[in-house]
Amino acid sequence: MKRMIIGAMALFMGVVCTEAKGLERKQLFDSDWQFALEDTTQWRSVTLPHDWSIEGTFSKDTPAGNEGGYLPTGKGYYRKTFVPGREYEGKRLRLYFEGVYMNSEVYINGQRAGGHPYGYSSFFVDATPFVKVGVKNVIDVRVDNSQQKNCRWYSGSGIYRHVWLYTTGQRYIDEWSVQVLTPDTHTAVIKGEVVMEDGTRKPIEKTIREANPRLWSPDDPYLYQTTLEAEGDCLPVTYGLRTIEYSAEKGLLLNGKEIRLNGGCLHHDNGILGAAAFDAAEYRKAKLMKEAGFNAVRTSHNHPSESFLRACDELGLLVIDEAFDGWREQKNAFDYHLLIDQWWQEDIKALVCRDRCHPSVFCWSIGNEVIERKKIEIIKTAHNMIQLCHQLDPTRPVTSALAAWDRDWDIYDPLAAEHDIVGYNYMIFKSQSDHERVPNRVMMQTESYPRDAWRNYRKVQDETYVVGDFVWTSIDYLGESGIGRWYYEGEVPGESWERPLFPWHAAYCGDIDFTGQRKAIGHYRNILWNTNELLYMAVCEPDGYHGKVKTTMWGTWPTFECWNWPGHEGKDINVEVYTRQPRVRLFLNDKLVGEQEVKECKATFTLPYQPGELRAEAVAGSEVKGSVVLQTAGEAKTLRLTADHTTLQADGQDLAFVTIEALDAQGRLNPIAANGLKATVKGAATLQGLGNADVKDCDSYADATHHLWKGRALLVVRAAEKRGAATVTIAADGLKTASLKLKVGK
Repeated sequence: MKRMIIGAMALFMGVVCTEAKGLERKQLFDSDWQFALEDTTQWRSVTLPHDWSIEGTFSKDTPAGNEGGYLPTGKGYYRKTFVPGREYEGKRLRLYFEGVYMNSEVYINGQRAGGHPYGYSSFFVDATPFVKVGVKNVIDVRVDNSQQKNCRWYSGSGIYRHVWLYTTGQRYIDEWSVQVLTPDTHTAVIKGEVVMEDGTRKPIEKTIREANPRLWSPDDPYLYQTTLEAEGDCLPVTYGLRTIEYSAEKGLLLNGKEIRLNGGCLHHDNGILGAAAFDAAEYRKAKLMKEAGFNAVRTSHNHPSESFLRACDELGLLVIDEAFDGWREQKNAFDYHLLIDQWWQEDIKALVCRDRCHPSVFCWSIGNEVIERKKIEIIKTAHNMIQLCHQLDPTRPVTSALAAWDRDWDIYDPLAAEHDIVGYNYMIFKSQSDHERVPNRVMMQTESYPRDAWRNYRKVQDETYVVGDFVWTSIDYLGESGIGRWYYEGEVPGESWERPLFPWHAAYCGDIDFTGQRKAIGHYRNILWNTNELLYMAVCEPDGYHGKVKTTMWGTWPTFECWNWPGHEGKDINVEVYTRQPRVRLFLNDKLVGEQEVKECKATFTLPYQPGELRAEAVAGSEVKGSVVLQTAGEAKTLRLTADHTTLQADGQDLAFVTIEALDAQGRLNPIAANGLKATVKGAATLQGLGNADVKDCDSYADATHHLWKGRALLVVRAAEKRGAATVTIAADGLKTASLKLKVGK
């Protein structure tokens, strides 16, 4: 039995500890930046996080191409001035950049102070030698994302995550030195190091005992809080008590109980917001996954934001925290293969030391489908990376995502043996023969096709040594344009790596779309894995209705909550019903269409389409357990605006996500409405993004116009830094204008 006690994990919640003269140890440094793209004579004001690529225009000629979502990259420049008062005299000042994509260089008063080439790593810059107290100081950050292609998905460009100013005495606790260990589930031992004036380090330790511990889990993500103090410095620490064990005999045990991972892979972007890692957007991403029934996430294929991990801690999502996509052999001309020899140790430290205190993180991943996997040298590379992970954090297993694009799978056994848990990309059908050959191997499918939901669900349920499945993907994402699409005969065929697929500028393989709506496949997966959804019904687009349908490797048949198919009257149409109940009845306009036995949690009916009401009932014995209805909507007449919350923080950071829906005269969603939209935001807020779920609609996400798709669109509003009220107004072609009031305060 391999056993890993990870009872107490910690994370840093921000500005709690304060210097004696009122200086906050950690201050958000996102406001009052100036930005210039390419031309440093043209500056404008921005508040971080900022992604300049998403502000651009989609074009088939952009250097980042299919992989980068057909959005511009280039070189950008950021500048901020600040005047530290006399209270900063004698203090140690550090700038903390959570993420800058990429090749960043930081200058303070004209002198180079630091920077980092890998755009996904967080990094510190010691500002103490360069900052002058009592006068204006100038911080310049140069960002170079011009060397393309350097990523296989949309990276975004710029200072896309938070920047912080740390102010301490000359002695301070090193944030990334902190670890929390548990000799048992009642005890948390918090360890760290104080950096002394001369750079030497002094170990510190604090022990906390809980008589009646409340253990962290996806079902109960309970967090404790404490403070670590030493040498006049202090850090707030939030930790969760939990244990992890894993073996081929018992599978994955969380707090001594078996848990099966219903996981989703996730890229770092926020859809129509680009790569900008607003706390509210990162939290929403985790919340959407949790609501969709996932209990685990793989951060593909790079360091995630701290905000996202905090959300996973709070909401209860287990995390595979991934470092890299590739190693020494390139996938793109300017990718990590250029950096690995000089930077891999620093970048793994940046991942593990930053994230090892999050209770949600249960596993590290060092790579994804590396190209050189058939070379003997790869075993040494993997060994060295895994050894460093274990050195920095002896409490978690390490994996990487292995794949075979040919018949040579068994030859990877020596490479697989280096890992604690072996990641299988699309290869879990090999699990039984692998188990016979290597009985002690613990496996999880680190990527799978959405269409294989049932087969992969059964695999995890039936084989203890397969501890989970991570579908590609949980949420649609920018770049890798066209993955998961369907298309019509006569259009450009194939997959995204084969040829450009413009105007597709994103991947459509997610269970959840860009507006936050769950697709049919997402409802199906949730019903397989969970008991919180009894019944779901959707309708397959008739083949030939818009054209002869072609699906792709990560795609599923276009299937929607829609009973509006004008022109198809009297012609056959397929209806899918998902449930765990044994039988389903289907009614059209109160007439029984038929009753079917449910197989693989699905029943499919074929019937002639007629407008009206479609009703499905889930039946067990003679009892109707539940029903669901689809109705033909009339012509769209009005708009409905629904905000996820209507009171925002006046911090320049908070977001409201406003769902826009076209309704008929009876208040029903019209699922085929495609009206043009124009948004206006006035008052103490600004428009941050406007878009829909159609990832081949190339209207900019950054301007005030877009279209409905399938009757919906999404508007994102950003709060100002002052209190007040804001009004969102949406005008739509042919529809009544709608408005929504927001309060910006607290």
